[in-house]
Amino acid sequence: MSVNTNNLADLEEIDYFERSLNAFQAGEMDADRFTAIRLQQGVYGQRQEGVNMVRVKIPGGRLAPQHLAAIADVVEQYSQHDVAHITTRQDLQVHFIPLPRMPAALRRLADAGLTSREACGNTVRNMTACALAGVCPREHTDINRHLDGAVLHFLRNPLNQQMPRKFKISFSGCEADCAQSMLHDLGVIAVRQIDGSERFGFKIVAGGGLGHKPHEAITVESFIEEKDLLLAMEALVTLHNKYSDRTKRAKSRIKFLVDRFGAEGFVEKYREEFARTKEALAQADYPKGEWRAGRNSEPPGPGAPRRVFAQKQSGLFVVPVSVTLGDLSSAQLRGLAALLERHGLDDVRATQDQNLMLVNVAQHQTAQIYAELAQLGLRTPQAGDNVVACPGTSTCRLGITSSTIVAPKLSGGPNDLRIRVSGCHNGCAQPETGDIGIYGEGRRLHGKLVPHYQMYFGGNGMAGGGLAIKGPSVPAVRVEQAIARVQGVYATTREDSESFFAWTRRRGALYIAELLADLVEVKEADLQSVLRDHGVQSDFKVLQLGGGECAGATQVQIGAAFFDAAHERNYRNALLFQRKYEEAAQCALVIFRLIGHGLSQLLGGRKPDDFAELAQEIKRVAPMQGRLGARMAELAGELAKPADELNEALLTPLFKQQDAWTLEVADFCLRHDRQLDLTGALPPKAQVIQFDRGHKTAAGAV
Repeated sequence: MSVNTNNLADLEEIDYFERSLNAFQAGEMDADRFTAIRLQQGVYGQRQEGVNMVRVKIPGGRLAPQHLAAIADVVEQYSQHDVAHITTRQDLQVHFIPLPRMPAALRRLADAGLTSREACGNTVRNMTACALAGVCPREHTDINRHLDGAVLHFLRNPLNQQMPRKFKISFSGCEADCAQSMLHDLGVIAVRQIDGSERFGFKIVAGGGLGHKPHEAITVESFIEEKDLLLAMEALVTLHNKYSDRTKRAKSRIKFLVDRFGAEGFVEKYREEFARTKEALAQADYPKGEWRAGRNSEPPGPGAPRRVFAQKQSGLFVVPVSVTLGDLSSAQLRGLAALLERHGLDDVRATQDQNLMLVNVAQHQTAQIYAELAQLGLRTPQAGDNVVACPGTSTCRLGITSSTIVAPKLSGGPNDLRIRVSGCHNGCAQPETGDIGIYGEGRRLHGKLVPHYQMYFGGNGMAGGGLAIKGPSVPAVRVEQAIARVQGVYATTREDSESFFAWTRRRGALYIAELLADLVEVKEADLQSVLRDHGVQSDFKVLQLGGGECAGATQVQIGAAFFDAAHERNYRNALLFQRKYEEAAQCALVIFRLIGHGLSQLLGGRKPDDFAELAQEIKRVAPMQGRLGARMAELAGELAKPADELNEALLTPLFKQQDAWTLEVADFCLRHDRQLDLTGALPPKAQVIQFDRGHKTAAGAV
């Protein structure tokens, strides 16, 4: 499988977004429906009214000069603030864009092959990877090849257009797992197995997550062959889509399925989905890498290397660039693009620690590059500046504390500890994986609401690590003192070259709590001194902004039913092509049940599993559409014939009739709810098919 992710844009979907925006502004589309379309296109609402953020998907964080130039144009021409922000998921975000200007901004990104599609909402989000993929001496394969294949497989895939919640995936090129699979919904790790002979493949983990109830991922495959990677990934995405809670959104990430089924039960459910996926997609192509043993060198760690790094390619180096809190101006973006072109470079990467790194730099170029970076106000990393922060109350609707104000005041000190600062418990800065992580919260003391930071110590998301130890919650104005105290005690009590991770495990949570006890305690006489957050001149309060949008828009159940049916239709057609007739017929029955249940629910009816009962229920709630239910039951009866009676001659026309029925139901649903969006969920617009008693439906009618 040859993969090419140089151009992920689609101008037609931007046109659709603009038409939807115009309909919304004209009062012809309600806010909830437009929000779903907006989020699917990677456009977030902000804390500030009238402006929005666009999140640009950068798979694996890889950028070229033309990408930097396009993002610079968007910042300069469409945003009210001169900032592009690197996220911990290797995206780039541009805030403060007035909504009417967003379509033009998206088209400028598309000119450079960039997309924001599915960067937000209930989708497979931007896929992250080791920043050093392709150049690291340790790696077994350039994992970006497999990441690119997965990007093309899942982007705009019906399976992940209306999932219960978002889904995050990481790729690591060796067992060191610098992409931190532990904290992801799904993690892919290239491994070398020696069991009589040398084999290369992947370890698959799933069910990790931060935010509410942090959860370390569990192993679902200790070794899987390259040809089965995409199949295993699709099985896990399907598992999430099928079983995760669509009603209680706080518990609808895949990590809660691990709790619900137990680790063994979760893996059993995965194996059921994997067997079915493997059967349906047995003949699908897959990405193929070049494999090697890799050198036994020190892992570079998550994010950019902290110093110039020798690549596996002889004579070439990685030059890391420190970007304070991940913020770049349009001038810096343009300057970096020009620097790359002057030096014949075409690869710069956004990293999980909100920094950048230049790749394939010859040694004789480094001195001049340092000088040119300095002219742009940039430099290589310095001890103590490994500080990551989310936007917090500067732009985020969920922000509780001003993380972008306190973060520049913090330092990792001479031991260069990793500091992670989030403005709320959702943990976008990944505080549970930092050496010292904090997230903002409000606590009521002596009748007043006081801004606090919940502290975490000794996190490490790589192999052999673990989520951080939960420490005390400290008033926001004292958090600098708390961090400095812990760093000082670590420096004087560590054993030899003991890591901070090992030190926290040796000392334990109780020791750290006692160390900070006086900073946690707030006497009534001291209350006035802790009432204000950093950079705020008034007493602390938590604004009620109606919730954030990282969870996505409200589910439209009938829409989810059509998209799930589209996924099953792909399997149905693949199995028919392979002459697996019984399995193909089962997929067709699932399609009828999905859409039949969705139709009945849309009209306020029940969802019986028996097709005859379901047909009667549809007739009861929609007498004029009773023939839709009757036709469904009739075709389902044909599909339920014994396996030895199923063949291509029987199934091919039945499947065409099912597709015609699907379009007929879609036509009714779209007339019932004119704001329903089924783009990408319906059968191809191919032909006119006899439907029922002389009635014809055109595939293009909807």
